Amino acid sequence: MLKLASMTLFVSPAAAADTFTADQHDEIFANYRFRKGETLAQLRLHYATAGTPVRNEKGEITNAVLLLHWTSASGGALQTPEFATSLYAPGKPLDAAKYFLIFIDNVGHGRSSKPSDGMRARFPKYGYLDMVDLQHRLITEKLGIKRLRAIVGLSMGGMHAWLWAENHPDAVEAIMPIVALPARISGRNLIWRHIVTRQIRRDPDWKGGEYTSAPRGWTEAFPLFRMMLDGVLHLQDTIPDKAAADAFVQAAADQSHLADANDVLYSLESSEDYDPEPGLSRIRAKVFALNFSDDEFNPISLGILQDLVPRVPGARYVLQAGTTTSFGHLTQAHPSL
Repeated sequence: MLKLASMTLFVSPAAAADTFTADQHDEIFANYRFRKGETLAQLRLHYATAGTPVRNEKGEITNAVLLLHWTSASGGALQTPEFATSLYAPGKPLDAAKYFLIFIDNVGHGRSSKPSDGMRARFPKYGYLDMVDLQHRLITEKLGIKRLRAIVGLSMGGMHAWLWAENHPDAVEAIMPIVALPARISGRNLIWRHIVTRQIRRDPDWKGGEYTSAPRGWTEAFPLFRMMLDGVLHLQDTIPDKAAADAFVQAAADQSHLADANDVLYSLESSEDYDPEPGLSRIRAKVFALNFSDDEFNPISLGILQDLVPRVPGARYVLQAGTTTSFGHLTQAHPSL
């Protein structure tokens, strides 16, 4: 039976709240100016917290862990029963009784300000550096945390972790980037993004972002979006014939309606300013990077992780072997694996 790991791509905040106990918060940044110069009168950044802060003799929080989601998801995607059982339960690596856990909905995602709130294509253009700027301001200015114990980031969140470690080297003790390479997006990853964004922008139904129903281009592009994120071995094992392929494509097309096309467009194009490779030597945090051998989105055959991680003193990485029951890039969403 085909198991669609992509169902974890889009997790509604309401559904996540029912499965993991976390306090929900909103922070407002007035007249926020993005790096490209555009401003937003009121930028809402939603976040959730779990656990209790531990403070040292100076009153500084010492046990904060920031968890960062992947593209088109939200902090709620990291609060599912599988994440809670595998990571936050008693005795687990991020035991909520030991750590103060912080889950941020990045700008453009979840309950934070995003195009689909009403501005649509008039929403300011943002990049990964803007997202990290907002994360840093929330952590340091609003929550008063000078130094994070760790950042665990998945895919886009992992790329943010790399940027944190080199742009704010004194503000984080350790990072764990999962399925995130410390190099600019290029090759098939870049082509894939351009295929999807081109399908949206060139679709007459998009109407410059003023569509009233999901643009057909997005619905038809999503099966490709979904296929690229899955594991080759898994797809080979679960898609043996035309009927299975049709079911996969139909399920993906149906799932595309869970995401707003403008939100997806902005989130994919936000990666254009990501290029951590030149600044890797600035990293002083402990680094433990995790990738999967069946992740065709970031193929290990390119050797990027193997070549670049050694540039960071003391950094280490693991390439976990994929199987017929793992999900390639989407194995990130299954911490039990």
